[in-house]
Amino acid sequence: MIPAGRRLLATWTGLVLAFLYLPIAILVLFSFNESQLNIVWTGFTFDWYAALWRDSALVRALRSSLIVAAATTALSVALGTAGGWLLHRYRYRHGGLLEAIVYLPMIVPEVILGVSLLILFVSVGLQLGYATIVISHVTFCVPFVMVAVKARLEGLDPSLEEAALDLGATPGQAFARVVAPYLMPAIVSGALMSFTLSLDELIVTWFTASAGTRTLPLEIFGRVRKGLDPSLNAVSSVFVAVTLLAVVLSEALRRRGPRESWRGGGS
Repeated sequence: MIPAGRRLLATWTGLVLAFLYLPIAILVLFSFNESQLNIVWTGFTFDWYAALWRDSALVRALRSSLIVAAATTALSVALGTAGGWLLHRYRYRHGGLLEAIVYLPMIVPEVILGVSLLILFVSVGLQLGYATIVISHVTFCVPFVMVAVKARLEGLDPSLEEAALDLGATPGQAFARVVAPYLMPAIVSGALMSFTLSLDELIVTWFTASAGTRTLPLEIFGRVRKGLDPSLNAVSSVFVAVTLLAVVLSEALRRRGPRESWRGGGS
């Protein structure tokens, strides 16, 4: 018989999960709703998904979001991998404080981060646009890559790199042929996380975008303020599916063992 405490905990967990995911489930369900009112179920249809590709504004916004997310991912992976390696490989004075500063964008409220970046861009005279959006997205994506890379590096045997150097490899060759293959699951995991975070970011983007700059979250937010639109359920469901796929892939790669990583690196 299940103790009362465990039963209560299971009930509370179920309520929390329902609170978090029931609205998403309803959104996905109503993306197949035939009604234009978007609040009354009248029948099943795929019309709203087909209408997405005929909406030129949404397509342009999606293209912009994909470009921004791709640029953010590339920069975040490069900076995050290099930063994680340097913090692991070398010991710096006040290294703990340095790490805390690097990881700060992960916990700072998005409104504060957006306002701070806006003030910075205005102060240095940088015109708002896609460049400022990418810079702001890189700011909070780099720490996620660094966390994944540093966690992976904790399991790296230092003798492997030393053996490569003893066999005549340069430090760059040792990193490329020994360290990088070992880090690949963490790098890909961080890249997927960066791409997902950038793709659906709204608050920071809203502060750092110009009036003529439209990413998909900004486009959706603008339309929601005008009223309910069934096509927004469809595009939001696509976002949910892409995000879920990225999270699953990221977790699968994170769980890969070192032995599997070495097989992939040596093939």
